[in-house]
Amino acid sequence: MDRYPPIADHGLIGDLQTAALVSAQGTVDWFCIPRFDSPSVFASLLDHDRGGHFRIAPTDPNYVVKQLYLPESAVLITRFMTPAGVGELIDFMPIDHPERASDRHRLVRVLRCVRGRIGFAMECAPRFDYGRQSHKLELTEHGAVFHAGMLSLTLHGFGRRAMHPKGDDVEGTLELEAGDAGGVMLESAADGPPRTLTADELLGLMEDTTRFWRHWLRQSTYTGRWREMVARSAITLKLMTYAPTGALVAAPTTGLPEQAGGERNWDYRFTWVRDASFSIHALLGLGFTEEAWAFARWLGDRTREGIGSVNDSGPLRLMFRVDGSSDLKEETLDHFEGYAGSSPVRIGNDASGQLQLDIIGEAIDALYLGDRHNLRIGHPGWTYLQRIAGWLSEHWDQPEEGIWETRGGRQEFTYGRLMSWVAFDRMIRLAAELGRPADLRRWTTERDTIYQQIMEKGWNPQRRAFVQHYGSEVLDASLLMMPLVGFVVPTDPMWLSTLDAMDRELVSDSLVYRYNPSASPDGLRGSEGTFSMCTFWYVDALARSGRLEQARLAFEKMLTYANHVGLFAEEIGLTGEQLGNFPQAFTHLSLINAAVNLDYQLDHGAGVDPVQRR
Repeated sequence: MDRYPPIADHGLIGDLQTAALVSAQGTVDWFCIPRFDSPSVFASLLDHDRGGHFRIAPTDPNYVVKQLYLPESAVLITRFMTPAGVGELIDFMPIDHPERASDRHRLVRVLRCVRGRIGFAMECAPRFDYGRQSHKLELTEHGAVFHAGMLSLTLHGFGRRAMHPKGDDVEGTLELEAGDAGGVMLESAADGPPRTLTADELLGLMEDTTRFWRHWLRQSTYTGRWREMVARSAITLKLMTYAPTGALVAAPTTGLPEQAGGERNWDYRFTWVRDASFSIHALLGLGFTEEAWAFARWLGDRTREGIGSVNDSGPLRLMFRVDGSSDLKEETLDHFEGYAGSSPVRIGNDASGQLQLDIIGEAIDALYLGDRHNLRIGHPGWTYLQRIAGWLSEHWDQPEEGIWETRGGRQEFTYGRLMSWVAFDRMIRLAAELGRPADLRRWTTERDTIYQQIMEKGWNPQRRAFVQHYGSEVLDASLLMMPLVGFVVPTDPMWLSTLDAMDRELVSDSLVYRYNPSASPDGLRGSEGTFSMCTFWYVDALARSGRLEQARLAFEKMLTYANHVGLFAEEIGLTGEQLGNFPQAFTHLSLINAAVNLDYQLDHGAGVDPVQRR
């Protein structure tokens, strides 16, 4: 572990097409170009020696470091406090026409001294194509160029006198006194040779980037109790959005483990239909209708494409690349040791071919909510939804892999049945509200059949709880969605009994495990931490069930597990460490939804449905 910073010790910067992680020690240790799902150029987070890095830190090793975001922005400040002075490293990525896919991306690192005197040391050591492709260094009067096949990176800023080669990498130093500023910019697909950047130019780029984020955030209509955390989550989600298509990646990283040293290391740099669906709820809850419309359009495109290529995974593929393509073949990077020895390191994701019936319900539920917020469904869209509902009528009653993408074989998962019920229920409501042609008799029959089946087979009388799959005794936190989607009344004795069972078995000091892998083998070795998304679902379920004070305390406790700049990974370990890919979109989506819902219920009473799912 001494070779790897904690997963939580990072901030995220980006330009709405790709993103980078910057450690609290001033190292860019994860960065892919030109897109989120492109090969990495810095990946020392996955292999300290072979991954590549871009480090800037004081020349004096005796320093204290603090990290924060410039308020209401994605501009990251790392403050170094040395015996001789205080310096700041300001990291950001300028945003220029993000809606147009581009190979040109800029990572700016501004240095300034705010007190006394400080020296900075820089080392830029890219490793192209996940460390599989060598490069050549071209050192110039004003910077350097790293050439690797068709891709090149240009380093502007440090002049020749301040920079020298280290093999095919570069290192340099810069001395600053109070009031001085300088810095560097790493650029892909640059339109010219390296050049020296003035302090005014660097600070101007910072001001422009800050202005962009603050202008965007002003669209938020959220005025509740947790504005700072909700705003940070909204910015984080925006950072993980590929602007040319509106697609939201599940996380900007791959291979970060759910258990250090374990094999649960997946590639999350893709867009899940489930995430896109939940994002529409979160964004509409905050008033970001433009982003919600972009996600809804992306989702509508996937439904149209899917109905024409139905296969074993159904009419909707589980996940896609950010450009909408679906080639996600999984492979391992055997030359990478993995984060703290967590191997294998995977790129691509074979779960893309799984059958997960819940995504149909989640997609239709999101489009239903969008329609209620004036994101209207036209005739072509309704035609595709009819065909998907027709497919679901024939196929909902079969085993599947489920929401957690288990690799232990298909089961009759209760959550998949629940969301199939949602799909038919929302289609019936849409047809009635819009006056559209519909096979209402069949949809009503299927909806009611699923309801009865869940009540008979999804309920375990011995456990006095709804369970993970039919014939099982295993509890599953995904069923916290039952009252949220309107399947059960939050005060129904069967639901309250289920909630009590989860309290006893899945909840640990307000943190929630998604299920017990030892009781329900999922085909993988090792264990995992509590699942942060499920904790926020738990908060919402508590509030709707009348346990408002407990819900508020659980929410406040959960916020203490955020990292130093307000970011969450996928899971939380036994001692509070962040686990899994980072930051995680699902966690921040569920935080927003829980905050909006809990605010509303604290103001209006338990059981009220603030996000209008029904």
